[in-house]
Amino acid sequence: MNLLYTNDRAGSYPDSWYAASADIPPPRAELNGDVQADVCVVGAGYTGLSAALHLAQAGRRVVVLEAHRAGFGASGRNGGQLGTGQRVEQPYLEEMLGRDDARRLWDLGLEATDLVRDLISTHKIDCFYRPGVAWTAESDKDVADLHTYAEHMARHYDHRVDVYNRDAFHAICPSPAYRGGVIDHLSGHLHPLRFALGLATAAEAAGVTLHENSAVTEVTEGPRIKLQTSEGTVTAPHVILACNGYLGDLNAPVAKRVMPINNFIAATAPLDDPARVLTRDIAVSDSRFVVNYFRLSHDNRLLFGGGESYGYRFPTDIAAKVRTPMTQIFPHLRDVPIDYAWGGTLAITMKRLPYVARLAPNMLSASGYSGHGVGTATHAGKLMAEAVMGQSNGFDAMAAIPSHPFPGGPRLRSPLLMLAMTWYTLRDRLGL
Repeated sequence: MNLLYTNDRAGSYPDSWYAASADIPPPRAELNGDVQADVCVVGAGYTGLSAALHLAQAGRRVVVLEAHRAGFGASGRNGGQLGTGQRVEQPYLEEMLGRDDARRLWDLGLEATDLVRDLISTHKIDCFYRPGVAWTAESDKDVADLHTYAEHMARHYDHRVDVYNRDAFHAICPSPAYRGGVIDHLSGHLHPLRFALGLATAAEAAGVTLHENSAVTEVTEGPRIKLQTSEGTVTAPHVILACNGYLGDLNAPVAKRVMPINNFIAATAPLDDPARVLTRDIAVSDSRFVVNYFRLSHDNRLLFGGGESYGYRFPTDIAAKVRTPMTQIFPHLRDVPIDYAWGGTLAITMKRLPYVARLAPNMLSASGYSGHGVGTATHAGKLMAEAVMGQSNGFDAMAAIPSHPFPGGPRLRSPLLMLAMTWYTLRDRLGL
């Protein structure tokens, strides 16, 4: 199953609120003929566009090959939340890697959030960035765990978040599901497709050549790597694979460690009283394994992400899929119209940490951001650009994160995913 085309029309953005509220440029030219480059980047999401931009700013001749449109994949469909640190919490990293390496990853995570804000400012990307992300608790144990984590981060990392009990948090998010939470003001939220399109514009202004509707069908490794599309080739001494959940079979070692999964978002009609959802312009994620995440758009819609998928094909009624968890969190919105609903394919790893790898002396890859990609993917692109130019400290630190292949291979992935999602969903619903 080729996920590039399983759920989407070739060369078309999904029918999302993001696409409807962005200035979509005309399609860029497909690759035609044989081209030479210093670096060829496969994929025009955050990772690939960031890598291309930073390489071009350093004087490299860069060609980007995108199977559909810039920002077509998870980069243009996600919840728009820019989180601090890594996808998993610091005590877990300390236990896995030791305090020093965990601190290094925390610092890299701070670099990632700073980078996104700097790119928005420098290139004047109009993507409605706002600070503030809340993490919520749905049980007394979750409240205690969140508050303990806040104390740990303040003590050991000098990172302070605002801590709320049930009543105080209900004044911000009046959902009966939540018993408390924390708000991190170094995190933020944005319009993800507008950010991706802004990166593409900045990259082209720096000299990058971006070909859309140019899916790579074959990669031939060597001192100069050759990438084949249906209408042409690019030959370059360096290649960056930035495909995430849409890698397919381009590289087996990456495919063994990075599993594509689907997630879904709905945008309601503009709300008459947005304060019934949020009284502050922040984003929210909850503590469930299948995370619910939401925020208000700049035109007062509720953008709500949630709903699990047990296969790679999108459900026929995505709005109904998302409405179920949305009304669990906000029962009073059960009758609100949903104007847009869309799905997207992201990618996870076994440890929910990105898989960053040097696949060959002249081929790098980063993917598997596990729902933490706005900052991490953008940063990974910059780190790979630096590694191509011989400055690999940051890249090497990310590549040193232990990575394990998923068991069974591609044919077992969907059944394994179904079993895992079923178990964790049941666990959440029973409060185990």
